[in-house]
Amino acid sequence: MSFSTRILFTQNYIMEGDNMHILIIEDDVPLNDMTKRLLTQHGYYVTSAYSGSEALLLMEKGTFDLILLDLMLPGIPGETVLEKIKSAMDIPIIGVSAKTDIDSKVNLIRNGADDYITKPFDNQELLVRIEAVLRRFQKSSGLNNGKTLHFKDLSLDTEAMEAKIGNTPIALTRYEYLILQLLMSAPSKVFTKNNIFESVWNENFIGDDNAINVHIGNLRKKFAKVNPEEKYIQTVWGLGFKMQG
Repeated sequence: MSFSTRILFTQNYIMEGDNMHILIIEDDVPLNDMTKRLLTQHGYYVTSAYSGSEALLLMEKGTFDLILLDLMLPGIPGETVLEKIKSAMDIPIIGVSAKTDIDSKVNLIRNGADDYITKPFDNQELLVRIEAVLRRFQKSSGLNNGKTLHFKDLSLDTEAMEAKIGNTPIALTRYEYLILQLLMSAPSKVFTKNNIFESVWNENFIGDDNAINVHIGNLRKKFAKVNPEEKYIQTVWGLGFKMQG
């Protein structure tokens, strides 16, 4: 079974139990082994890959609940691995890199990563980030309420998790979908960045709005490709966002 075919059976996978299966993609053997020991000691089932090509082969054979992805990999770069996985399935991915600049973090989120941690990382920070990402993923997997939301010519089927403008489907990432669902649930309401962050990420907002801005920007670009004459999301300066009437 090919990687892309296998995804059809796993994209709606919902995690259960405590023994989450984590895939570590890291070419630094000592770091890979150390991380595997750490996660195993905390109750995770761990598989290691040491290159992008090996990781993609493992994805064809097994199901994983979360991926730790080093960006500086031999052969296939980590960014390409991220793109291949995210284009085929919805699985939480934490990017790992020595890069600390804000552009690297923003680009990683824009390309589909769920979180980012820099090397060298603290073991406790890694564990907390993994727990937080898994918690967000599990929570968002159960948010569908079986309704179709409508705004102008935009519709959002919350059971199928599909968006359309007219009859044209719009491919959304998980966070794009959750933000859009929140905004469309009360089109006239202004949602503050704190509202959005707590509802979508299930965490307290700490003032870093880059992730929200990136996802809002991506939504606008996708909508504009289908209907460039219409505006759907309004920025309310100093407050937040709402559907644009």
